[in-house]
Amino acid sequence: MRSFVTVSRETEARLDAFAAHLRRWTRAKNLVGPDTLKNLWTRHIADSAQVVALMPEARRWVDLGAGAGFPGLVVASLVCGDLGSRVDLVESNGRKCAFLRSAARETGVPATVHCDRIERFATDWSGAADVVTARALAPLVKLLDLTAPLIQKGCVGVFHKGQDVERELTEASTYWTFAHELVSSRTPGGGALVIVRDCERKSA
Repeated sequence: MRSFVTVSRETEARLDAFAAHLRRWTRAKNLVGPDTLKNLWTRHIADSAQVVALMPEARRWVDLGAGAGFPGLVVASLVCGDLGSRVDLVESNGRKCAFLRSAARETGVPATVHCDRIERFATDWSGAADVVTARALAPLVKLLDLTAPLIQKGCVGVFHKGQDVERELTEASTYWTFAHELVSSRTPGGGALVIVRDCERKSA
């Protein structure tokens, strides 16, 4: 973890508490696979933390398909204590929502869980956010479908993608006009983060 991002003792303690909580819940509820736990710090926590390094001024975050808390609860752990910081976690699976709420209480991070479908949340939500994130959720063309209502209100999209990111960008550009920046991941696996601004659906 420290080779990718430097954190305070307080932040590291929150991340330790989150990791321990995830391990306990996974033993009982099978939230994530064994490989996820095996590589939890280097692959998942450090990988999630990159979004904060890319958007250091952001205070209000929305994480879609929050699942087991990557990147949303890691983001909340990193921005905890920053004035006005808040992370809204969106997840439709009730079991995962219960975990996210429990983990947020355990770590004391500024996170609110919305047990809702992403499509409905993105369309109906009246709140404000600086950044919308998603990790291992959907191809980029689908992510733009899901996040366009938020990006068009001024959010910046930051999406974790794998080695086929160029193909996903090409596919998305068939249906969308969008400004983007591609940043290579600092963690193993050859992935990248796509930063998206100003997306508009192309006319048929």
